[in-house]
Amino acid sequence: MHCVIVANGEIQDHARLRALWARADLRLAANGGARNARLFLALAPHSVIGDLDSLDADTARWLDTARVEKIQHPRAKDQTDLELALDLARTRGATEITILAALGGRIDQTLANIFLLARAERVRIVTADAELWITRDESEINGQIGDTVSLIALSERVEGIETQGMEFSLRRETLAQNTARGISNGLIAPRARVRIERGMLLIVHFQKSISNL
Repeated sequence: MHCVIVANGEIQDHARLRALWARADLRLAANGGARNARLFLALAPHSVIGDLDSLDADTARWLDTARVEKIQHPRAKDQTDLELALDLARTRGATEITILAALGGRIDQTLANIFLLARAERVRIVTADAELWITRDESEINGQIGDTVSLIALSERVEGIETQGMEFSLRRETLAQNTARGISNGLIAPRARVRIERGMLLIVHFQKSISNL
């Protein structure tokens, strides 16, 4: 089951994001992400979760009209609203999770949202022109020749990295957290592959072919 979560970060008015939201088996809004759903995604979520302190009056009325389930948590809590939404998605049987509007805004929240990708398998952050996900073993990248791909170590070291289909090949190499060596590689084939032996690697794929429809 594919769940799409909309968070309270920056979002663009883009056909790609609307299509992802519309096709989801389960649509969740993390607190103020409900406003993003109302303004940019057209369809109401099935549920909104969080402390609900970021709901403006228009969004609250929109949710009520659509009879959206509201799951309220105390404002003083140990988890962010997006973290609560991820847990809810897994509880309801999601096998694949896409997160929209997870970047932008406060830098601390953006960084925390990226690290939340490590909480489960098959979780991605998607923007209008990019996808971010984590691999601990092997991952395939599908795109077009010329797309930009960056590889960033989220663990202290990522070892045994091998790439196929990229301009700058890596052969059993190591990336450390304190280096930017993996930034701005490029696809030389429509399908590329990354393998690692140890660690946690963030893959950022910028898709040049995507335009606003």
